[in-house]
Amino acid sequence: MLEGLSSVTVIDLVIGLTLFEGLALALYHRRTGKGVPVGDFAVNLVSGLCLMLALRAAVADAAWHWIGLWLALAGGAHATDLMRRWRP
Repeated sequence: MLEGLSSVTVIDLVIGLTLFEGLALALYHRRTGKGVPVGDFAVNLVSGLCLMLALRAAVADAAWHWIGLWLALAGGAHATDLMRRWRP
């Protein structure tokens, strides 16, 4: 089924599905008041997306600074998520 797809295309599909998932969760919460509030998952989602973009850049043989940028942004988002969730 996936024989004709490149690694970059598969990564793009995963990125698209992740964005769709975030949008679906946000719309569900907005319409019903149930589920997870956007503020509880958005930074975590951004961290994961940045990791996927770093992987995509590496697979596509992008310059090292693009990979480093995406990894740094993922680390910053992850640190932000941890600080928000940290309980004294």
